[in-house]
Amino acid sequence: MLRRSLLSLLVPAAILFSAAPASAENRLALVIGQSAYKSVPALPNPANDAKAMSQMLTDAGFAVTTASDLSQDEMRARISDFAGQVAAKGADTVALVFYAGHGLQIDGENYLVPVDVDPKREADIPIQAVRLNDILNTLTSVPSRMRIVLLDACRNNPFPELSKTAGHGLAIVDARIGAPGTFVSFSTSPGSEAEDGSGANSPYTTALLATAKEPGIAIEDTFKRVRLAVNKATDGRQTPWDSSSLTDDFRFIAATAAASAPVPAATPTPAPAAANRTVDEWKREFQGKPIEVANELMVIDGTDESYEAFAAIFAGTPRGVQARDWLDRHRRMVAWNNAIIANTAAAYRSFLVQYPDSDLTATARKMIERLRYRPDLTPAAVVSVPATNVALAAPTCPCNAAPPAQQKAAIAPAKKRAEPDPPRRAGKRPPRVVVEDDVVVVRRPPPAVVYEPVGPPIGIGIGIGGGGYRGNYGGGYRRGGY
Repeated sequence: MLRRSLLSLLVPAAILFSAAPASAENRLALVIGQSAYKSVPALPNPANDAKAMSQMLTDAGFAVTTASDLSQDEMRARISDFAGQVAAKGADTVALVFYAGHGLQIDGENYLVPVDVDPKREADIPIQAVRLNDILNTLTSVPSRMRIVLLDACRNNPFPELSKTAGHGLAIVDARIGAPGTFVSFSTSPGSEAEDGSGANSPYTTALLATAKEPGIAIEDTFKRVRLAVNKATDGRQTPWDSSSLTDDFRFIAATAAASAPVPAATPTPAPAAANRTVDEWKREFQGKPIEVANELMVIDGTDESYEAFAAIFAGTPRGVQARDWLDRHRRMVAWNNAIIANTAAAYRSFLVQYPDSDLTATARKMIERLRYRPDLTPAAVVSVPATNVALAAPTCPCNAAPPAQQKAAIAPAKKRAEPDPPRRAGKRPPRVVVEDDVVVVRRPPPAVVYEPVGPPIGIGIGIGGGGYRGNYGGGYRRGGY
């Protein structure tokens, strides 16, 4: 009898404790797979990627909504509905969006491509596609503890006419200048293109499915392993990239007593994040190591310094050439992101001086031309005028005159000596003349107020690409991202 009573208590307790890691927080996920494109060849893997990711996230405690082959209207509606679900769950919610399909950048902005698009020119993409920043802004508009956006969307540009002028891959998204608690991962580095893969899933999704299932691994370490796995699977052609402003810890699968998530022996241990090594320090680290071991250390670290040191130590080798190409492309994308954030003709000209012949040259020139029509809203410089020249500095045009209160304040220190008012004439009010210490001030009555219709406001500026939340996202890189 006693044994049965204990068993009846232990079984519910075991169920409660096993569910605790997943139920300690609300977890919601929206998974989108775009395969059946109508105007371009279909992509075989996104539908498979979405199905596999939905199962993995369900196992990780997420309530998952899965959607496939969405039009623009359907995609916007699903994102809006998802934001509503997050808001209903409350501020202690982890919101995750996974997207597999086509993505591209236009004018420094990243766009996810619905299946019903049929663009004839670059200008059609902002109208027909879904801006990544709109998704990020929608997620940050509702209270949540964390937002995770995973993009297997850097495949090649499928539109031949657009690929002649649009930049390759996706632009930088710097989560650090957006709302805290955001993590963004791309299937490859900015400015490059990801592979769809020859298996059932893309290389990025394959690596993520395997790594996220390991219990007890923090999200930053999870994506370090994803970077390394994808780099190896593609023979160095593709390296994922991420940007984070997380302030809390997150693990897909909580640690258990039985499984402590051992680190594979083949994976090198990276230097601590706080230890920002110089190029010379990395050269000493790589010296004498086999090239594959050094490559793993570089990929896990992901900083410009490690790539520059690797490219110098292993110059002339295929891996050294890949490292140099990655470094050059990354620096170009950082410079492009800085120009997009500044959004001035001078910033774009500076980019063209640094990179006069790149896939972004045509876009930079177009942005300079577009800014010719933007009004200059910079306030005029204030010029200090000596007190003795107040009368000369003040404009005589009543439409530019300062308000009466300011005029009185400006002349208050002077002793007024008013001349007698001249005879008044019917229907006309003469100006009053005041003499202030040999300075003559003429006061005229204010003009009559006439209300006239004004034209529509002039829209200026562009959304931030690289987006980041535009204001997108340079400086300080860590762990292969920001």
